[in-house]
Amino acid sequence: MTDHTVTFDTDHDPVAVKTGTLLSEAAQLAGIDLNQPCGGQGRCGRCALQITEGSVRRRSTIRLSEQDLDKGYALACQTVVEGDVKISVPEQEKIERLLTTDRTAAEVTVPAGYDFTRDQAIQAYPLTLTPPDMSDQIDDWSRLSTGLRQQAGIESVQVSLPMLQRIGSILREGDWEITAILDMGSQTEQPRLIELLPGKELIPPPLWAAAIDIGTTTVTVWLVDLITGKVEAQTAQYNKQIARGEDVVSRIIFSSKDGGKEKLLSLVIETINELLETACKRVKSEPQLHPEQIFKATIVGNSTMIHLALGIPAEHIRLMPFTTTVNQVPAMTGREVGLNIHPEATVDCLPGVASYVGADITAGVLSAGVDDTEKVTLFMDVGTNGEIVLGSQEWLVTCACSAGPAFEGAGVASGMRATKGAIEDIWINDLTLEPTFRVIGGGKPRGICGSGLIALLAEMFLTGVIDKAGNFADSKKTPRIRQGEHGWEYLICAGSETSHGEDIVITHVDVDNLLRAKAAIYAGFSVLANSVGIPLDWVEQVLIGGSFGKYINVEKAVEIGLLPDLPWEKFQFLGNTAVRGAYLALLDRQARQRINEIASRMTYIELSADNTFYDAFMSAMFLPHTDLSRFPSVEASITNKEST
Repeated sequence: MTDHTVTFDTDHDPVAVKTGTLLSEAAQLAGIDLNQPCGGQGRCGRCALQITEGSVRRRSTIRLSEQDLDKGYALACQTVVEGDVKISVPEQEKIERLLTTDRTAAEVTVPAGYDFTRDQAIQAYPLTLTPPDMSDQIDDWSRLSTGLRQQAGIESVQVSLPMLQRIGSILREGDWEITAILDMGSQTEQPRLIELLPGKELIPPPLWAAAIDIGTTTVTVWLVDLITGKVEAQTAQYNKQIARGEDVVSRIIFSSKDGGKEKLLSLVIETINELLETACKRVKSEPQLHPEQIFKATIVGNSTMIHLALGIPAEHIRLMPFTTTVNQVPAMTGREVGLNIHPEATVDCLPGVASYVGADITAGVLSAGVDDTEKVTLFMDVGTNGEIVLGSQEWLVTCACSAGPAFEGAGVASGMRATKGAIEDIWINDLTLEPTFRVIGGGKPRGICGSGLIALLAEMFLTGVIDKAGNFADSKKTPRIRQGEHGWEYLICAGSETSHGEDIVITHVDVDNLLRAKAAIYAGFSVLANSVGIPLDWVEQVLIGGSFGKYINVEKAVEIGLLPDLPWEKFQFLGNTAVRGAYLALLDRQARQRINEIASRMTYIELSADNTFYDAFMSAMFLPHTDLSRFPSVEASITNKEST
């Protein structure tokens, strides 16, 4: 095949590629980082480049208007090189760094009765050893082992080769007085030496650990003082993998491409390490705390995120019969995982259940207390993947439904994440159909986030902007209902009033995506309830986890049929239950064992294999549902409006 030269209008050198090479592959060869939130499937339009000269072939032009094509734009993931090409690279959308703010920080109370010496697996043992001499030439490791047995009652200890290589110098530096840091594990595990510190400390030195939640959208880290049990720092930022896929399926697809798995691994480890560094800087200590002083980390995340963070192939998760490589990951070390914590630190990935019900849910069930209550409880974590648990202390059933990224602002024309400039709530006047809204951080809006989209969908339905099937009303009602590039749309805010000068709209395609997302979630918990033979109105409490759930307006979510029509007092928003569960497992060996039991108790229902799910999904594709009797409060609201 013929070689062609691809030249970008950046500081990068031209590259030589074969005929048929994707522009995205050429950009990667040149060292140019293009955003591909859909994983290179051609669905998002974010990787558009401008062809200024040369020959290419566009496989797909979805998300590109006629004006875009006239200007020479092409999707990098859907366009191949057929000759020498010169390309202009638009400024790439930045994945904004989201560190702990009043929207992400959580108040954390140390569990009542926490006792470091009883509950914690990481322990510090001060030891005084007898120095060797010509009459006592026992080797250093045996001398240390004897000290642990005689002074700490520990019969045998595991040790790594890198640790063995350092023992001799540490013992002599401390003049045979040292403090041994061990992971005592469970009763069935042999203790493991993590570190030796020169000097005998009668009061244990600070022992640091981290609870890490690898979310599809956001990675969260809590830095914990194991002695007191207190969370001393919280940090969060967007998962850098977003640039390669905004949902798990997109990332799995990207990971299966040449070099994709390694790239995604690098991005998530880089994200975690940056957060660990930031968390350490927030702890006021002398000398300054460094990540290398962290002796343990517990990690939660959905099954795909855990696989990608460990470099384990994830493609079988999305292919029938939808299996993971592993649900219960063996304990590893910081060195093995690539985290910039102590090389010998224990890295404990909490157990998942199935392909789409991972450790974030088992940890969430623990922190929400679902497995320890007599009440029939519906527990939900709504994000790009809607994970649902129904049950009590007697039984637990679970499923997952692909909600897609719509409720997180992705795949929506004017959608964005919940950061400054996002419309987070909106109201539409019954008579004029004019909107008013609230913007995160104040000022001019630049898009609309998930909570705003839920409110907007409800308001458009109740005011008649759209009907129950999501179709737009006659445009004569208001000039805000108009024809756009992609069909009918509703104008939320004109470009003259936005921060970027472009109109903020919601299109018919957007409405359809939102209907599909809410229908999947409602159908999911409906199928769970049917599987155990109980009606939804038997549910005594609805617990909603995840940072997104914290900002859902219950009334609006019920009005669109996202949540069941139950009394408001039955709903509780718990914030990030995944990281809280990781924190509890980090502190207490009993809590860690309880998560194992939760995972083993859960009955997983694969919705794609359940014949009733499709029917439930199609019934929920209307606002709020085809069966309005399921939503008496919404039915009453509609009747009142019609009577007035």
